[in-house]
Amino acid sequence: MQFISLGFYGFRNLVDSIVPTESKNVILVGDNGQGKTNFLEAIYTLCYGSSFRTNNIKEMCNHDKKEFSLNAIVQFDEDFKQQIFFSYTKGKREIRIDGKEVRDRRELIYNIPCIVFSHDDIEFVRGVPENRRRFFDQTMSLYDNLFFDDLRRYKVVLRQRNAAIKENVTSLIPIYDKKLAELGLIIQKKRAKEVESFNKIFGTLYKEISETDDQLTINYRPSWKGCSTVEEIEQVLSENLERDFIMQTTTSGIHRDQFVVMRNNLNFAQSGSTGQMRLASLIFRVAQIQTYRQNRQRDPILLIDDVLLELDIKKRGKFLKLLEGYNQAFFTFLPNESYFNPNEEENGLTYKVEEGNFIKQ
Repeated sequence: MQFISLGFYGFRNLVDSIVPTESKNVILVGDNGQGKTNFLEAIYTLCYGSSFRTNNIKEMCNHDKKEFSLNAIVQFDEDFKQQIFFSYTKGKREIRIDGKEVRDRRELIYNIPCIVFSHDDIEFVRGVPENRRRFFDQTMSLYDNLFFDDLRRYKVVLRQRNAAIKENVTSLIPIYDKKLAELGLIIQKKRAKEVESFNKIFGTLYKEISETDDQLTINYRPSWKGCSTVEEIEQVLSENLERDFIMQTTTSGIHRDQFVVMRNNLNFAQSGSTGQMRLASLIFRVAQIQTYRQNRQRDPILLIDDVLLELDIKKRGKFLKLLEGYNQAFFTFLPNESYFNPNEEENGLTYKVEEGNFIKQ
């Protein structure tokens, strides 16, 4: 599976064009602000129908336009190609695959999976709990469509329960509590199982790259700790109801779960250096790739945005070795940065990026 070409119209600062991308490694080299990350964002948007940088789709329009479109041709095998089209016009998003409209973005998740490495990934380690919840939910959604559906339904019920609290409609609360408990218990059990599997990969990878004996693990701390039945969760929700009305929101549930990164039984966010946390954030993504491979027996497209600069040559080589086996990866680098092992003969397709233009090298 590879992107054969990528086209833009009115997208960010990129010049309207079609860029050939038929290579295992596509390398984008340029100064900051020239459009390298925008290129990766375009691929991600075609894969998932949303950006990894903003929740406001309007921000992806070129500064002098109010609409944009993206298109790509993807080669799955020798006999099967697919055309993907994404547009934002008059405030509406439209996605088409081979001309057929995609009405639910859920269809995209399992079509062309991609995983992006970015500087913001450090927030998986040191950021607020929501960042780690989002990471694990994304990891599981990539291979478990039932989990994705349960999570989506849970969020709908949660919004309904919160609205009932704000409007003081107490008669509906027990109905929402039961549904929230049923869906939440399923999600809680799956999260616990996921963390157990993830830790087997995550800790080993960190030791290998860091060359230390540090033991890194993810400690899953569910909001409904100790609850193993729907009835027990309903009881907790009932006991917290007075507090929920005071706070005007549901104060317990899987949306309050915590995933804490621990190093040798200490909170890594409080004990690790910035360099160590950045390395750990890369390992988060590598473990995500390996988890996906184990469960789907497929390779995702990789988007690697300037993160190798953080590693010395030795660690960089080890990191790239961990990524081996992918079908296609897009890398961004600054000029004069040594991006691959100098002994490597085939560096792939390289573009110099200048003011949104892509110049083949």
